[in-house]
Amino acid sequence: MWTRFAAIPAFELAVWSRQWLGWWCLAAVLAVVVWLWLNVHLFKPVEPTSWAARGIYGEQLHVDAKVPAEHKATLNWLIASGLTGFALIAWGLTTLNIWPLILGTVMVVLAQLWRIDRYGLLFQQHLREQAPDDAA
Repeated sequence: MWTRFAAIPAFELAVWSRQWLGWWCLAAVLAVVVWLWLNVHLFKPVEPTSWAARGIYGEQLHVDAKVPAEHKATLNWLIASGLTGFALIAWGLTTLNIWPLILGTVMVVLAQLWRIDRYGLLFQQHLREQAPDDAA
């Protein structure tokens, strides 16, 4: 997960580099895209023992539509915040304007970190609900 976070500024720099590299910036963009593809295939799935791993397993519950109502509103808000940040990034990269780029990047990263934390809580709740009742 952490290696994918590194792709955010790398992609932004690759796109911004069109100022200096012209069309050659596409090689840098392609390198980031290839890294993101390889990233998924190079690293084996991990046990849910770390904060990040629990977040990844919780995200799978969201994908599988196993999200309790108390988590849905927060997750939807965080997704909307991340999309707003992404729009600011797109604006900043399109116009080569640094402030929307930085603001958008901060919004995307913070929303993603909070979302991963929420997914981790969701995963832990799921494990508690699936655990056999020891009191019986």
